Amino acid sequence: MPLFSKSHKNPAEIVKILRDNLAILEKQDKKTDKASEEVSKSLQAMKEILCGTSDKEPPVEAVAQLSQELYNTGLLVTLIADLQLIDFEGKKDVTQIFNNILRRQIGTRIPTVEYISAHPHILFMLLKGYEVPQIALRCGIMLRECIRHEPLAKIILFSNQFQDFFKYVELSTFDIASDAFATFKIFEDYEKLLQSENYVTKRQSLKLLGELILDRHNFAIMTKYISKPENLKLTMNLLRDKSPNIQFEAFHVFKVFVASPHKTQPIVEILLKNQPKLIEFLSNFQKERTDDEQFTDEKNYLIKQIRDLKKVAP
Repeated sequence: MPLFSKSHKNPAEIVKILRDNLAILEKQDKKTDKASEEVSKSLQAMKEILCGTSDKEPPVEAVAQLSQELYNTGLLVTLIADLQLIDFEGKKDVTQIFNNILRRQIGTRIPTVEYISAHPHILFMLLKGYEVPQIALRCGIMLRECIRHEPLAKIILFSNQFQDFFKYVELSTFDIASDAFATFKIFEDYEKLLQSENYVTKRQSLKLLGELILDRHNFAIMTKYISKPENLKLTMNLLRDKSPNIQFEAFHVFKVFVASPHKTQPIVEILLKNQPKLIEFLSNFQKERTDDEQFTDEKNYLIKQIRDLKKVAP
């Protein structure tokens, strides 16, 4: 039995049809309706190969062929570049295809991670997608899937484009700004990278985080962030960073945990467990900032809050 019947096109044919019709969409001429329909059909056919159906598992050989075609023809890049031209359902299909192929493993290898590492502009195209409302959330989903892989996270984390998160999290469209923040939050999983020698990146991350959780428009994000004990532990570690500037940025995040009137039980327990050490640490923290009255007042306020802290009644 052949792998593909006459009525079912093979991966190379599907990729060719999709590329040809995306090229028509790019020209924006009168044939776009037909081309849009062909793009939808091809994306559906791709999805069926990669994901299988309710009664059929994905065919391993066809998945391998399709993956190779996507790499060799550059179609993976084209799909992102042309995402805005594809209809609503098609955008969802592209996202599913991209994320599915990204998760594909051969033994310990993850071929698509290797491919994107060799073509890092894919990551920056996805990041820039936050500037286009029609595709922002789709790009966010694909970007988050990428940066769950450390080699890809490093590319963005140590790039100049990482600073773009500053403007994306402050976009006037709330759902896009929230999505950008959700993507940024994944970088916190790379604690070792954040505590690496890359001083600029670490300081930028803390500055962004401080600005976000101190902005009253982000109350829901702030509440969620300061409820998690792992976030408090990371901040406390950064208070002891060898760089005074990073310590200072960490202080502005730490004060939100302490000043909150609605601390969760795990947060209170960490603060109580470290109560004497924190009071002593803060008393001697950056004493050289004698000309910064606001900092001194905030520090004294935190010391008092920690000293007065009592266990939350069950």
